[in-house]
Amino acid sequence: MGRIFRNLFVAGCVVLWLIPMYLLVVNALTPVTAYTGRPDWAPRGFAVWENLSTAWSDAGIGDSFLSSLVYAVVCGAAAVVVAAMAAFAVVVLPIPKPVFWFWLIYSGTLFPLQMFLAPLFGMYADGNLYDTRLGLMLVYVAWAVPFAFFLIRNQMTTMPPEVTEAAMLDGASFRRIFWRIHVPLMGSSLAAAFIFQFTAVWNDLLFGITLSRSPDIQPVMAALTTLNNAYASSGPPVILAGALIVSLPTLVAFLVFRGLFLRGITATAR
Repeated sequence: MGRIFRNLFVAGCVVLWLIPMYLLVVNALTPVTAYTGRPDWAPRGFAVWENLSTAWSDAGIGDSFLSSLVYAVVCGAAAVVVAAMAAFAVVVLPIPKPVFWFWLIYSGTLFPLQMFLAPLFGMYADGNLYDTRLGLMLVYVAWAVPFAFFLIRNQMTTMPPEVTEAAMLDGASFRRIFWRIHVPLMGSSLAAAFIFQFTAVWNDLLFGITLSRSPDIQPVMAALTTLNNAYASSGPPVILAGALIVSLPTLVAFLVFRGLFLRGITATAR
């Protein structure tokens, strides 16, 4: 009976999660002229390409989509590399007070982001970084490092120290030990950290609307908010089509890295 109730609970959670996705897709298919103002449970036509074209070109979400893709890929990868180096320094290198450095770096996840907005805005305005891609990329990397550091450091602490000691006896430098031994062995944690940071940067709205205003600089979530305001009178189908576009990259990234992760586990087992 316990297994039956558990399966029913999981099935109910799946249904609750799929209902909004179903309504999103069905209403994104509906033509704007056929939308009645209430959510449709069955499509009233097939105008998905028209709605997608309006959201992508006319509403200008395409430029923000490409900008967010650059932000998420470049900043997520840079944050993972910096976090891996910091974790290697805290766990492997003979630095004094490693616990202090761990809490100093990890404390970046403990404070609410709103407390950084006012000083960041003033600093960006004085340093000519406001409404620039460089400014957003800097804050995204700095924001993504602490949590990635936490994930990678926890994985690195499980590695036996004899691996590092054997490499040092063979004359390997710490740089060589990091790139040739630790990075290949931490592939799963690096991929998991990248997925988390890719999703976090892609879904950011707070920094996007605070530190940028140009359509070609703003991330896609800020553009989706603008789309919601500008096309509210034309009906939700265009807005939902834009939301459908925005939701695809994180899904693709998860599926791709999940496949690579499972492939790596299979290869290791063999």
